[in-house]
Amino acid sequence: MYEVKFSTWKYANELKAKYSNAGIISSKRIVFNIKGNDYRLIVDVEYKLKIVFIVWFGTHKEYDKIDAKKVNYEN
Repeated sequence: MYEVKFSTWKYANELKAKYSNAGIISSKRIVFNIKGNDYRLIVDVEYKLKIVFIVWFGTHKEYDKIDAKKVNYEN
């Protein structure tokens, strides 16, 4: 939460510069490689509001079975 609250990112490329393990899926959707690429975390970022929504989290093997651009939030 601290990282987001005090961030100055305005674009995906700025976030990527800070977190080299991040991959840009779209201007608002980012995927993070976690624990040596064992896990993946997909988030949507609202840069102006400084909000990060967790869209999906799972193993790399599970990630390979989804469409990272189209996966939605789960209730």
